[in-house]
Amino acid sequence: MPVIKCKGGFDWEGVPVLAYKEDGTHFKSITRRILYKGADELPSEVRYFEIAPGGHSTLERHEHLHVVIIQRGQGEVLLGNQIHEVNPFDVIEIPSNTWHQFRATRNEPFGFLCIVNINRDRPHRPDASEAENLKKDPAISTFIRL
Repeated sequence: MPVIKCKGGFDWEGVPVLAYKEDGTHFKSITRRILYKGADELPSEVRYFEIAPGGHSTLERHEHLHVVIIQRGQGEVLLGNQIHEVNPFDVIEIPSNTWHQFRATRNEPFGFLCIVNINRDRPHRPDASEAENLKKDPAISTFIRL
């Protein structure tokens, strides 16, 4: 489909709202939409994620790099060992093997585009030792949701 029309706001014609992940309790109040599924000439996927107030994505890392562009609301992101406040149109490069987690920290939806290679690895969540290591930093310990 060469053109996907926006129906208004952050909703697109023919693009279903999907569960963020199949199962688990390591995320809260988040949905995803796949806006572009990639092609041989451009092997990337463009997804729109939206986190409801008080929600968060999974704390994870991947072998692949990806890019996030904030579209709606304000929130915070753990990127490696730093927490950043992010606003609409901020661009975040998430390097390979970097811990990251997004949180909706205001009383509003927090939405972002995520651009990723279609040939990518599965996410890695922290094991007990990795989680304890992350929690050594008091700011990160307060921020992360497992």
